[in-house]
Amino acid sequence: MKINELIHEFIIHQTNEEKKLLQKMDTVRPFNSYSERERFIIENLIRKALVSKIVQGKTVMVVANEC
Repeated sequence: MKINELIHEFIIHQTNEEKKLLQKMDTVRPFNSYSERERFIIENLIRKALVSKIVQGKTVMVVANEC
């Protein structure tokens, strides 16, 4: 039996805070433009592969991935 036959739907768990922040992340923005709490949440979303981190020189940009 293949794994695709067992798993019909793959869902990544998100907290309410993560969902709200993901909805706000519609464009590429500098990581430092977010509050400290939002940066902590964004780091968790990066680990979950829901947000991409883009390094441009010394600037770190973040953007939500398409879900």
